[in-house]
Amino acid sequence: MTVHRIRLLGDPALRTKCAAVTDPRSPAIRIVVDDLRESLRDLRSRHGIGRGIAAPQIGAPIRVAYIEMDKPLVLVNPEIIDVGNEDFPVWDDCFSFLNLMVRVQRAYRIKVRYQDPRGKTHTVELERDAAELVQHEIDHLDGVLAIDRPVGLDPFCLREEWNKHYAHLGRHAEPAPRLEPSAV
Repeated sequence: MTVHRIRLLGDPALRTKCAAVTDPRSPAIRIVVDDLRESLRDLRSRHGIGRGIAAPQIGAPIRVAYIEMDKPLVLVNPEIIDVGNEDFPVWDDCFSFLNLMVRVQRAYRIKVRYQDPRGKTHTVELERDAAELVQHEIDHLDGVLAIDRPVGLDPFCLREEWNKHYAHLGRHAEPAPRLEPSAV
């Protein structure tokens, strides 16, 4: 197990659309998962934040993400197969641009299909902070960063300023029905 350097904004590895994992049970995938876990725990111990990490953030261009919220969750080849009808604004942050917060719009509820490291397929329904986190990590696997999804008039904030001015409001706002795009 190795603690990896996190790839930072500007590193081309973060913009790579990751390859699907063909054998989730392979020793190589087990090593990547162990490295993701150790790297996330190291970041949490040093910065006091963090719930998830995606393989491209440690330079591995494969579709694997590791999440620690209530319990550890390994997502191999995750895909969003359904979204609810509500969105909510979120102040998103990322280890790849640690001092920047970005206001984004995320689906409040999602259904995700993924494989575990044993190759078994699962489907899970998530909402609120778990849903926004998984959307963030899947974006990483597609080479998309939160800075690509800003919403509102002033969607960027340095973490220090966000802590001063917005932290008391929380990272998440209440969900609202999704507005369908108008026909052009």
